[in-house]
Amino acid sequence: MANEFTWSDSYSVGIPEIDEQHKALFDLIERLHKAIAARQGSAACIEILKELVDYTRIHFTLEQSLMHLGGYPGYDDHCLLHKNLVAEVETLQEKIDSGTVAISFELLHFLRNWLTQHILVEDMKYAAFFQKSGHKQFDHWARKSEQALRSHKKKWWKFW
Repeated sequence: MANEFTWSDSYSVGIPEIDEQHKALFDLIERLHKAIAARQGSAACIEILKELVDYTRIHFTLEQSLMHLGGYPGYDDHCLLHKNLVAEVETLQEKIDSGTVAISFELLHFLRNWLTQHILVEDMKYAAFFQKSGHKQFDHWARKSEQALRSHKKKWWKFW
């Protein structure tokens, strides 16, 4: 059976750093899937979910910064989608922490479907805008980011 939580090139937005972060989000969802399937317990699943939420916030910050710097006309609407997802997941986290909702395959499928649809529909809009506009500064930014990563040897640097 093929893994439905695996990255595919069809999700590429053409900005290497964003694509790498999207891959990391898929990896976190896959880790959550494996933890649920292996019945590792709610504590392990909650920890992975928290890591996913934290990483998503970092990703959204970077993505919004790039859209803002690049003058993307759909910036406000895209930010609202991000804000709504974060609010939804925070509410869900509160319910999980209080024990009123369990981490389940339904949650997993919600996260995966949201991520894939968000990338394939909303993120592709800014990708098309940047490609059409010829925004080459993102290539330069990605090279600088990678150089800084190599020179500083700090994993977190890659995401800023």
